[in-house]
Amino acid sequence: MSPEVRTDVNMKPYRTALALPGLRPLLLVAVLARIPLTATGVTLTFHVVLDLDRGYGAAGLVGAAVTVGAAIGGPLLGRLVDRRGLRPVLVLTAIAEAIFWSTAPTLPYPVLLPTAFVAGSLALPIFSVVRQSIAALVPEDQRRPAYALDSMSVELSFMIGPALAVALVTAISAQTTMYLVGGGIVAAGIALWVVNPPIRGATEPSGPPRRVPRREWLTPRLLAVLALSTAATLVLGGTDVAVVAVLRASGEVGWTGAVLAIWAVASLAGGFAYGAVHRSFSPLVLTAALGVCTIPVGLGGAHWWLLCLALIPAGALCAPTIAASSDAVSRLVPAEVRGEAMGLHGSAVTVGIAVGAPLAGAVIDASAPLWGFVVTGALGALVTLVVLPIELRRRRNADAATPPPVEVDLAPAGR
Repeated sequence: MSPEVRTDVNMKPYRTALALPGLRPLLLVAVLARIPLTATGVTLTFHVVLDLDRGYGAAGLVGAAVTVGAAIGGPLLGRLVDRRGLRPVLVLTAIAEAIFWSTAPTLPYPVLLPTAFVAGSLALPIFSVVRQSIAALVPEDQRRPAYALDSMSVELSFMIGPALAVALVTAISAQTTMYLVGGGIVAAGIALWVVNPPIRGATEPSGPPRRVPRREWLTPRLLAVLALSTAATLVLGGTDVAVVAVLRASGEVGWTGAVLAIWAVASLAGGFAYGAVHRSFSPLVLTAALGVCTIPVGLGGAHWWLLCLALIPAGALCAPTIAASSDAVSRLVPAEVRGEAMGLHGSAVTVGIAVGAPLAGAVIDASAPLWGFVVTGALGALVTLVVLPIELRRRRNADAATPPPVEVDLAPAGR
């Protein structure tokens, strides 16, 4: 097969998905809208440290307040989307974001802390809404490349947002950057309101949603996928901290940006490959591989370029793992509760990152930088072993439900 034909085959799943009405503008809005959201953490940190003259611990508490609020508010906002539609939720959250970011730069720290929690619980639900809309726009057999594109767009946003925030803080001030980030988030809400992507597919029930009891859709398998999502992002959050610690210990902290960029590029490449292949991979397999590949990364800490090479296998699994978990959630729940389920998925992802970073930091403080990779990678792999029985039980049940093949006697009559 010629390279030209092979390239065309690899691109075909993406071309087919992007040809679906509404998906292309949704993904374009998503990548732009997520940039200011990915800049919130570093912006708040700089504001607390530089403007309020507090320590990094105090800044971490503000970040934790936003994270906890988002983890609690995500499913509630998703449920509201299911019941009231997308636009009312966008109006509510955009107003809340506008109030917070226009007042936060002037708030004293004791007021900023609880306000950050409220703002987190009413944060613009771009991540979960985009994934919910992809499930509505894309048939099940084409969702893998669509969710791969979504994961790659998230990676691009995280590559741009924090770096842009640092540049703005350096060039202007942390306080002004907060106003700009807030304006960007409100603009993102307005853009999503204008696009108004569907939350139900054309063939799915429309009108007032049917009340679906949680016991019907919050199944052990869905809980397993949520646990795997938390495990995957725990590994990613721990890796982020461990990379900085390893480079600092080797005296090469100036290469941090380059190493993290290589990690992100590997994730983009892995996400592209995942969407281009013609078979699905279980979130369990991908999460297990991510954890196992992360464990030995710290052995490359002697030189920054060795660390880059060691990160590539784990990096290539980042975007595919998140894409696979999003795809699995979209398939496991009825359309009437997809918003709440995607909110739970967003909370699982948020909790994993929030736990992974301080966990790796505590391990590194108590031992050595390379153990940050070992412990978080091993925990990620351990979670896959815990949920493995659920997956094995599902496969046994699926095999038992499949009727046996009909035996045909091919022998001639009379024998």
